[in-house]
Formats: sequence, structure tokens, C-alpha cells
Amino acid sequence: METDQLGALIADLDHPDKPTIRAAVDQLIGLARESAQARTALDRRLNELGHRNYWPVAYILGHLPQPSGATIRNLLDTLDHREPDIRWAIVLLLVRIAKSESAIIGLLIDLCQSGTANQKRMAIYGLRDLALNDAASLQALLHSLSDSDTTVRVAAATSLRNRTDDTDRVRDALLQSYLIDADIKVRSAAAVTLANIGSPSEEFLIALREATRSADSQARKAAVVALELLEKRRPASIGGLRDR
Repeated sequence: METDQLGALIADLDHPDKPTIRAAVDQLIGLARESAQARTALDRRLNELGHRNYWPVAYILGHLPQPSGATIRNLLDTLDHREPDIRWAIVLLLVRIAKSESAIIGLLIDLCQSGTANQKRMAIYGLRDLALNDAASLQALLHSLSDSDTTVRVAAATSLRNRTDDTDRVRDALLQSYLIDADIKVRSAAAVTLANIGSPSEEFLIALREATRSADSQARKAAVVALELLEKRRPASIGGLRDR
């Protein structure tokens, strides 16, 4: 590719129109894989001051083997982007990178505690999508159940569903969220996740039955949904729980 054409594509990464940015990104991912010249130009662009957008450059470079520290830092920063579709594109890329670069997992774990609300939430979803079963990532998710931000607590509650390690600890943490969290969205998420895990405790069942008679319509709805899930999972042992 001619230098002028390459420069024009890189310039489009600062364009205010997202379709234009996406078209340039798609072309530049292929070019970066094939051309040392393109890789050098993109590396230089990532570290230049005064640009409108940096995340598209990091996104392109993140598709190359062994992305640089600057690339990874930029991707992590972009998890706080104001636009959800960009945040999701970045976290999916980080999950892909983490499968060959395990250090990314530790960075996501750290971000669960140190990031903004957006970054924490997206880091949680990244850990979820990696389908991990290790102590450090589990602790990060459990710790996030007590985060000051409601959306982070909801993300943590829903993301614990597929954990297969230390299920007793997971159940206990979700039960406490259901019983004591101040926000109904968190309690609802905890109830549904806990119901999907199965093997409900008597304390959980009692709380659900009580919630079906709550004056709060959201609390009633969450309890009914959780009880229905439990009945579907183990109909022989807990059918008709709402009538007990």
C-alpha cells in the first residue's frame, strides 16, 4: 500500500463518524498483519499526543501477536469508554488476548478493584467469559459483590453463575447479597443466580417465600422467577415451594 493511502486510513481513526472508523480499522487490521510499515506507523500513532481517538489504534494492534504494554494499557483504559459497544468490543478482544497472554487475567482482576464503575463491570464480564476456576478471580468476583456501585454488584452476581469452584462459598455470598443488599436490582440478580446454581438452602427458600408476599412488586417478581427456576431444576424435591 502507498504511504499516502496508509496515512489516510490512519487519519480516519480520528474521524467523528463511527462507520468510517470501523471501515479503517477493518482494513488496518489486515495491513498490520502483513506490513511492517503499517505496524510501525500504528505504533507511532499510538504514542503521539493530540489525537481524538486512541482506542482504534490499540484495537488494531491488539489483534497482533504479543501486543505491547502500551496497547494493553490503552485497551484497559478504553473499558471506561462512554459507548457500550466500544467497551464490549474491547473486552472481547482482551478475553481473546488473555487466552495466550495470561498476564491479562491479573490485570482484569486488579481492575475489578481499582477501576471506574465501567471498567470494573467490564473486567468482571471478561473474567466471566474466560470461564476461570481459580482462587484469585473468584475472590475478585466475590469482593465485587460489596462494591459501592450497584451496576458492579449486579455484574458480579450474574457472573458467578457458571463458577464450579468453591460453590458453597459462592452460594453463601449470593445469599448474603439477596438478604442484605440495599438495591433490589442486586437482590434480584443474586436470587436468580443462586436459583440457577441449585441445591437451595432452607434460609434461601424461606426468604423467597416471604418475598412472594412483599409489597414491592420487583421483590415479588424476583422471588417468583427464582422459585420457578428451582422447581424446573429439581421438580421432584421442591415442586410447589411457593405453597409451603
